[in-house]
Amino acid sequence: MLTWQDVVELARELPEVEESTSYGRPALKVRGKFVAALRSDPAAVVVRCDLDEKPLLLEARPEILFETPHYHGWGYVLVRLEASRDDMREFLTDSWLLAAPKKLAATISLD
Repeated sequence: MLTWQDVVELARELPEVEESTSYGRPALKVRGKFVAALRSDPAAVVVRCDLDEKPLLLEARPEILFETPHYHGWGYVLVRLEASRDDMREFLTDSWLLAAPKKLAATISLD
């Protein structure tokens, strides 16, 4: 199972990620914009997602992705800490791309 420190390490692979807080919870941001936050009950990481893709993501990966009523209708999903490092990296990267300024986002290679 991943820890918050594992998530931070994965996020540090992305440019300008900074540790912060969001509503009193440990969070990650890029240039002040939300990328991810730790949620404790249940243990998961909140990440941004494209609202139009959200239903497809939830259907395709129900073993690691879910939402609570709080996030219904918003462009966020919860990633279980039981996700693999590669899966968490993918969701963090997608969230970062949605939060980062376009010029900064264009600097990373998605290979």
